[in-house]
Amino acid sequence: MKELFDIAISNVNLPLTILFGLLILYWLLTTLSGLDLDLFDADIDIDADVDVDMDVDAEAEFDARANLDVQDISNTEVKKEDVIRRRGKLNFFQIFLIYFNFVGLPFMFTFTFFVLFWWALTMTGTSVTHSYNNDFGFVFFFGSILPALIITKIITTPFKRFFTNFNNKGESKLELLGREGILQSPLSGEKISTLEIKIQSDPIKVMVKSKDGIEIAANTKVEIINQVKNKPLYIVQPSTY
Repeated sequence: MKELFDIAISNVNLPLTILFGLLILYWLLTTLSGLDLDLFDADIDIDADVDVDMDVDAEAEFDARANLDVQDISNTEVKKEDVIRRRGKLNFFQIFLIYFNFVGLPFMFTFTFFVLFWWALTMTGTSVTHSYNNDFGFVFFFGSILPALIITKIITTPFKRFFTNFNNKGESKLELLGREGILQSPLSGEKISTLEIKIQSDPIKVMVKSKDGIEIAANTKVEIINQVKNKPLYIVQPSTY
């Protein structure tokens, strides 16, 4: 046990050990206290009308003329029938996120698996070669990134359907119609944004678009008036109150 601890806090493995420990702390705090820490609540802008081999069995065409934060978009399984075609190419970073399931599953869920496998592969490689305290160990540190991503994709892919079904059913039971919130970014045409509303003092975020494509400025108080059929996407209009 002491030898394993020494390897974990060695020069090569210490950064990943700390990161993995912080992720464990994140999940403990989130689970026990119900805190929404939003550590990776950043905007992601995906523009596309491109056939890309995201998986070996399918081609996908994407549009996200919307400013969707990572947490929101990663809770929605991206499907071909759910997108609007337009010109544009996915850049490398966007393809990377989608292919390795950082989009399609909750971001922190996938990221935790990735760090776990990266840490485990680096620990194993440096332990076997006794290189955890010398420069050669960094070959395993950097060389384990791609294998960890591949393993992460394989392990997390079966969870896609579970999270999609869980999310859709969960939202449908909340009776979102008539709820009000402050729009986080402007809406117009087919653009999609996020709206934070409160249900019994609990904040949740949903994806929204404007009624008839009307222009709605950011920070406008809006009301959910309808839901797009069979999609976790809601239609809003400026609140009349």
